[in-house]
Amino acid sequence: MKNNREIGDKYEEKAVKLLISRGYKILERNYRVKAGEIDIIAKFEDTIVFIEVKYRKTSRYGFAASAVTQAKQQIIRRVAQYYLYTHNIADTQCRFDVVAFDAGNPQIIKNAF
Repeated sequence: MKNNREIGDKYEEKAVKLLISRGYKILERNYRVKAGEIDIIAKFEDTIVFIEVKYRKTSRYGFAASAVTQAKQQIIRRVAQYYLYTHNIADTQCRFDVVAFDAGNPQIIKNAF
């Protein structure tokens, strides 16, 4: 039986492949600072995209995207601000996407929050 980290890694890898096939350029994976973590940072056209990956085996406890709570969104926003500032690209257009896997089926939710 796989642990949650192994399952998460598997679906993050699937998300990366999906994003690349849709024209995203992956800049960072599992970007961590004291404030938190962002699963994937990518560039799509002229936009920096901060991406959270969520997986649900079934909808018994809700859909995958609903697991990106307001508290998690705040963490991602703070880490994104730090990333933009430290990479000297604070004036760059950005957005927040979620790649949700519900029962294994992927969906890219652009501008999720």
